Amino acid sequence: MTREEVAALLAYAVRLDPRTAPDDQAAAAETLDQWADLLADVPPRAPHPNGRHWDASQVVCHHIATSPYPIKPSDVSRPWHDFRRDVVDRHHDPVPVADPDNPEAYRAELLGTRHAVAVGAVPAATFRELTGGPAPEVTERLAALGEYVPRSVAQDLAEFRPRRAERERRAVEGLPDPLDVPCPYEQCRARAGEPCVNHRRTPRRTAHPSRLDLATARRYAPKEPAA
Repeated sequence: MTREEVAALLAYAVRLDPRTAPDDQAAAAETLDQWADLLADVPPRAPHPNGRHWDASQVVCHHIATSPYPIKPSDVSRPWHDFRRDVVDRHHDPVPVADPDNPEAYRAELLGTRHAVAVGAVPAATFRELTGGPAPEVTERLAALGEYVPRSVAQDLAEFRPRRAERERRAVEGLPDPLDVPCPYEQCRARAGEPCVNHRRTPRRTAHPSRLDLATARRYAPKEPAA
């Protein structure tokens, strides 16, 4: 959000909860500086592929209506990052228009599209192009995940093994699998095949965005011609 958008959001919060009003002009300026810094990467509105759009003012309204505590900028930024992660997870990268013989341009377009989706600049692409059937490598990728389990059984087990279920879903849909590559995030550095961890070294339910970006870039990078 721009500084002006943050100021409007703060004014809305004060209108709903007058106890958050600053005591004087200096306090108001300090509060605006803090919120503007912490919400610089949070848009006021953003689309979601399932129609559940992001609206920062609705987040503020919900917090004030449900929480006994005065609102903080993190009460807006945290829900945004959860929303962003869900949108990115649902996004199916379209085939770039860049020349596949130009790896740098090809990768830059992929990452640029994913970033635009992540910040809400463009809507997520939720349907892959029809290609006449599953990708040829789907069977190979599923086999690499371990012993085959009938789909009906796998669906029943998905609740109890969410990480494997997610990897199988990505394999079937032809999506890049972040666990195929090591995590480049400095605070994580999980090895290929291992889940990402948080600052307490506890496994995360989802991979770090930079790891998914790396897996995406490698999956769609042009293959080297055979010698």
